[in-house]
Amino acid sequence: MSSELLDALIILEKEKGISRDILIEAIEAALISAYRRNFNQAQNVRIDLNLETGSMRVFARKEVVDEVFDPRLEISLAEARHINPNYQVEDVVEMEVTPKDFGRIAAQTAKQVVTQRVREAERGIIYSEFIDREEDIMTGIVQRLDSKFIYVSLGKIEALLPINEQMPNERYKPHDRIKVFITKVEKTTKGPQIFVSRTHPGLLKRLFEIEVPEIYDGTVEIKSVAREAGDRSKISVHSENPEVDPVGSCVGPKGTRVQAVVNELKGEKIDIVKWSDDPVTFVANALSPSKVLDVMVNEEEKATTVVVPDYQLSLAIGKRGQNARLAAKLTGWKIDIKSESEARDLGIYPREETIRLFDDQVDSDFEYDNDQE
Repeated sequence: MSSELLDALIILEKEKGISRDILIEAIEAALISAYRRNFNQAQNVRIDLNLETGSMRVFARKEVVDEVFDPRLEISLAEARHINPNYQVEDVVEMEVTPKDFGRIAAQTAKQVVTQRVREAERGIIYSEFIDREEDIMTGIVQRLDSKFIYVSLGKIEALLPINEQMPNERYKPHDRIKVFITKVEKTTKGPQIFVSRTHPGLLKRLFEIEVPEIYDGTVEIKSVAREAGDRSKISVHSENPEVDPVGSCVGPKGTRVQAVVNELKGEKIDIVKWSDDPVTFVANALSPSKVLDVMVNEEEKATTVVVPDYQLSLAIGKRGQNARLAAKLTGWKIDIKSESEARDLGIYPREETIRLFDDQVDSDFEYDNDQE
């Protein structure tokens, strides 16, 4: 080998971030293994690697003893003092045992070690980069498709988009640019493996963080998300600043902010409602766009009974129960919806303590339907 090895190690240290000392240690360990394997030697040896000249020498290390039992590992005191009269028992004598054709083996071994370490370092760098991006959003390019996954290029690595994480209303083609939510980063023997999603509620949350500066800077907080990907979603928002309208911030001027999210999700309908720590108010808001007359709370079972006008019963329940189901997910409360006439027949409405704060409540909430102008 030549001094080019030193130049190569310096370049690798700068470009790949691999410590030169670590590479040298790895090369020396590999050369010791190669020496023992190729020359049938099991003795204790040391490699002297001269980076300036690229030369490599092998030294056998033997302990000075009074009586030799294993000549591969030991040397008698008398023999050691032939080399240097100052040697004492338990000293270590080094003798060069470099084979004639060791240079060729050394060069091949060094190349293999460097290549392997570079590969491992690159995988480590990619893993470190992406493990910090779990539960984050990235833009990728669709590379190819098979029966199990869509392979999405994230630059340095391909991520896997499983079938059950793909939106049912989307069709993907190679070279399509899509935003994906990183759900899991795994370290495997073949390198890091990254799984992404288009259906995860976190994708909706991150998209709003991108489009709404008030969410990004913490003025407005997304409290909860309920999503049926590709069809409809609900998010609850809150601001500690009474002068900030959290719903209006998410909607944006003329609906531009929420429109950008809807476009990215290929027309998914989005309800934006105000969060409240009062379950009566929160459940009423969550059933937007339906009008709510009363909410009765059962704290022990974490359940609510909601009364709505007769003409809004189907709107409150939603198609195939979707609106009620999403509202329950959003609030964390069970929701039983009854029409006004049914509630009167059951004698549960009106109550003397009925809180009628809902006439103006829903008006401040927002349902974004991509069909509306």
